[in-house]
Amino acid sequence: MVMKSARQAQGSNTSDNAGKPPITHAVVRKGAGVAGKVLDHAFALAFRGLVYAQIWEDPEIDMEALAIRPDSRVVAIASGGCNVLSYLVADPAAITAVDLNTAHIALNKLKLASAQHLPDYKHFRRFFAEADRPSNIAAYHAYVAPFLDEPTRSYWEGRDLTLRRRIGGFRKGIYKRGLLGGFIGMAHLLARLYRVDLHAILDAPTREAQRTIFEAQMAPVFDRKFVRWLTEQPAALFGLGIPPAQFDALAGDQPMAQVLRRRLEKLACDFAVEDNYFAWQAFSRGYSRDADAPLPPYLQEANWDKVRARADRVTVRHANLTEHLAAQPDASLDRYVLLDAQDWMSDAQLNALWREITRTARPGARVLFRTAAEPSLLPGRVADDLLARWTYHGEASADYTRRDRSSIYGGVHLYELGA
Repeated sequence: MVMKSARQAQGSNTSDNAGKPPITHAVVRKGAGVAGKVLDHAFALAFRGLVYAQIWEDPEIDMEALAIRPDSRVVAIASGGCNVLSYLVADPAAITAVDLNTAHIALNKLKLASAQHLPDYKHFRRFFAEADRPSNIAAYHAYVAPFLDEPTRSYWEGRDLTLRRRIGGFRKGIYKRGLLGGFIGMAHLLARLYRVDLHAILDAPTREAQRTIFEAQMAPVFDRKFVRWLTEQPAALFGLGIPPAQFDALAGDQPMAQVLRRRLEKLACDFAVEDNYFAWQAFSRGYSRDADAPLPPYLQEANWDKVRARADRVTVRHANLTEHLAAQPDASLDRYVLLDAQDWMSDAQLNALWREITRTARPGARVLFRTAAEPSLLPGRVADDLLARWTYHGEASADYTRRDRSSIYGGVHLYELGA
């Protein structure tokens, strides 16, 4: 399972963090004990490379909740770029994608350049939906590389810690790489050790058959003593994108194995697999190859012309979200996508962020975010005078949570600014 998209806590920087890598000062908790800080530093180190080749928030739910209009100016945490490119289908005026992870900045820029410069949809689909063809490397050099800025090109043509060229991931399966790809691979290995074929659920003809397979094969694994022990170790879940600060919020007063079981049950059983590309990523480590395979909106053939024509509306920034907003004019933005970054934040960071959101928001602006636990984390933490300016759409948020096909978050939350 995957618990986060590629993002870092986007809290305000301070002089205490001078000289530290951005991810480190975003993650390491000042009030944590020695053991907690060691875990925080380990998590920050793990998150300096590629984490997510695919974002794990449902872009169709995002676009429904955001109600993007032709005059909407959107700011979003970039992550793997799937949702940022998918928002182009809704025809916004502009999107700014920000992230602290340089690998995700490079991935977003690669996707945008590919949408603009690959010859046709067939090349684009092969590059990102199949992502394991030798011809992708030739297409990269012929059509995409000449249009990348130097840092992005250096990243993809450089080597990772295993000395593999990073662009080679599109020849051998990019969705098997990165921290998340490695975690899913380990989950598949663990499943095989318990004689569970995770791919089997993708062949189920009905949702009833999906549930039968889940109950018979997958659910019992979470009762195994080793699995119960393993899931209680915060470091074991780094690959899900769960920082130590978020671990307790996710588990609450329940064993983590049971929390993860319920999230996996929703992914495996609540949506037909032929309509849910998140299930394909979890259970096959890639997208289906069928002509009518479920794909993110930006990879669907029906949306190709829109994505290609509007890709130049996206600006990608290597930046802290709060600091980026601080540089924007008053009342200049309409839609904010925070992913689950707030789960990482202290109260001071939350208030700094929401002060900048409120200052830069135009009337009717919308903010969408996700949380590991079910409730919104803002009440009681963000100043009352700030939060009073925003309307929380509780009933709609509960409905978005229920219908989010990624199935991995406790809550999807929508706030709207009053006049």
